Amino acid sequence: MQPLLSLPYLSVFLHPGPALETQWLGFATSAEFRAAIKQLLALGQAHRVRGWLADDRLLGAVRPRDLDWSSQHLLAGLDRAGLQRFALVESQDVLNRHTITRMYEQVVPAVGFEIRRFAAIEQARAWAAGGA
Repeated sequence: MQPLLSLPYLSVFLHPGPALETQWLGFATSAEFRAAIKQLLALGQAHRVRGWLADDRLLGAVRPRDLDWSSQHLLAGLDRAGLQRFALVESQDVLNRHTITRMYEQVVPAVGFEIRRFAAIEQARAWAAGGA
């Protein structure tokens, strides 16, 4: 696991596969969240990742308009870049989990990659990197 980016609210790692792991560490303002999404997409494209792990367990509150924006920019961008697997470890915050789940349910039919939810980070990492 190679560290790629470290911010107060986000750590990013590259795994063999290649797969990118985004580990949200807490609340990010709208501007920080959107800037981070742009950086994440650029990193994913630069490393030609086939797998993605969104560790949202500690993700702070995200406004619905920022989630809509991220689905249009990040998820659509990953789809265009040829992503194959998107693993999600859901937020511990009940409202966040509900809001984010709804966003993923809406986007699934529009993208060409598989999205799966995981309770355990180890299983999510293995699957995102191309394992079973």
